[in-house]
Amino acid sequence: MSHYQILIIGGGTAGITVAAQLRNKDKSLQVAILEPSEKHYYQPAWTLVGAGTYKFEDTERSEARYIPKGVTWVKDKATDLNPEKNTVKTVKSGDLTYDFLVLAPGLIMAPELLPGLSEVMDKGVVCSNYTNPNHTWEVLQNFKGGNAVFTQPTTPIKCGGAPQKIMYMAEEYFRRSGVRDKTKVVFATPGTVIFGVPDFAKTLTKIIADRDIILKTFYAPVKIDGAKQEITFKYIKDDFNEYSKKLDARIMEKMSGETEITIHYDMLHIAPPQQAPDFVRNSPISMKEGPGKGWVDVDINTLQHLRFPNVFSLGDVAALPTAKTGAAVRKQAPVVVGNLIHLMKTKKVGEMKYEGYSSCPLVTGYSKMVLAEFKYDNVRDSDPLISTFVDTSKEQYSMWLLKKYVLPRMYWDMMLRGRA
Repeated sequence: MSHYQILIIGGGTAGITVAAQLRNKDKSLQVAILEPSEKHYYQPAWTLVGAGTYKFEDTERSEARYIPKGVTWVKDKATDLNPEKNTVKTVKSGDLTYDFLVLAPGLIMAPELLPGLSEVMDKGVVCSNYTNPNHTWEVLQNFKGGNAVFTQPTTPIKCGGAPQKIMYMAEEYFRRSGVRDKTKVVFATPGTVIFGVPDFAKTLTKIIADRDIILKTFYAPVKIDGAKQEITFKYIKDDFNEYSKKLDARIMEKMSGETEITIHYDMLHIAPPQQAPDFVRNSPISMKEGPGKGWVDVDINTLQHLRFPNVFSLGDVAALPTAKTGAAVRKQAPVVVGNLIHLMKTKKVGEMKYEGYSSCPLVTGYSKMVLAEFKYDNVRDSDPLISTFVDTSKEQYSMWLLKKYVLPRMYWDMMLRGRA
């Protein structure tokens, strides 16, 4: 049985960043990362890969290259958590014990939660930037017109804006490739609005109107029929009887059940349902009820576990009422590191607080982007260093350059090195 002072589960964005910051602050700390993957991916660029303007291989690097110096890499996978005994079970390394645990394993794709999706995922005209952005690009290039449907699930997902980013880029690509006049671009979401923060929603609503995109809110996907190329949604607003009288003839909507609507697709981009890894969901660490059910039960400001004080969590797996993005991790990591070190020294959690900051670089075309930054309660939280000079709630070419060229360099060279 191996014992570690600080055990970090997950060698993705959150785990590597925390490990690097811990070692930068105190070289004497004994830190280990439990992570099975040999490869590390810069996933924010997968939207650009799916639109044919970034190479997938440029998003991939060796995991070993980013394990901080002095940190032990346990190349294995967690299977069970026992926080009462400070123990983590693994596939092949036996039990690992710890003094302090940082949970950052990310989330997993769960296509099985949407009937019919597993059978068609990343095949034919069904694609997802979340799983195979190269296939998305193939689908766009082969598309000859019809219904191009973009949707997202009812579960929390990483980067909630990603499903609409590829939709905006696809719409522009259809214009470039000469098929836009015979194409209906549909964005169907279980949400009530296109975006939760009013300043950014105003801009996106105008873009949708100007580009003749069909927006369907309150549309929760419930099943896919790959043979018929149909996706069925449950309409979740309580005015279905009235709504059902005005189904959209442009996209050949049809009733299929008491509160269900079916749409034919000629291409379908989907964000699969997503959830916490099994070893988290099935452990005492997870929330047992409420909107955060299955995710790690932490204080939303200190990021310390609410029932196990020597456990912290950040990133996609944490039950936080904000968007699951790398930008959120950038603000969460210093809070975890500061509060954890303070706890180790004084037996009391530190006073650093995470206020829910997240960022969604909303790419709206091949040279335009809206930089949506916000915190808890959908309050706009734009960085004054940028927003003083640029209105980030509007489409900007400068923000596109930031997305494509600056942010990847910051990620690899600064954030993963514990310097940003």
